[in-house]
Amino acid sequence: MSRSLLIVAHAPSENTKALRDAALDGAREAGGSAVTVRCLTPFEADADAVRTCGAILLGTTENLGYMSGALKDFFDRIYYPCLEETQGLPYALFVRAGHDGTGTCRAVASITTGLRWRAVQEPLVCRGAYDPNFVDQCRELGAGIAAGLEAGIF
Repeated sequence: MSRSLLIVAHAPSENTKALRDAALDGAREAGGSAVTVRCLTPFEADADAVRTCGAILLGTTENLGYMSGALKDFFDRIYYPCLEETQGLPYALFVRAGHDGTGTCRAVASITTGLRWRAVQEPLVCRGAYDPNFVDQCRELGAGIAAGLEAGIF
């Protein structure tokens, strides 16, 4: 299994960019030289990027109780090309939710269940008004996924 972490995150604002960057920094710090970390927008990421990673960290905003259109586009493009080849892929999710994030998490879970990906952590939902602590939480999430890859846990 590849010791490569792919981060696919939709970050349309300065606050969501801070969350994405924190996850990326945490992953790079925890993974050290043992884990390759790659960060792409949902529009840049393709099936080859997914097929060659050892784990994936997804990030999205909550849009009208659903994932961002960008992340949905990503799933639309990679679903069938990856369906048979990425079963069991470890993944985690962070959501920047102005409300409760429930619909967003449910939608991502539905698609990842269809892909037969394996959640390695409960979704991190950064709810309500922006809180600077969200940055630390995303850094910890990125670090945890990279550390799991580095240790061979997943």
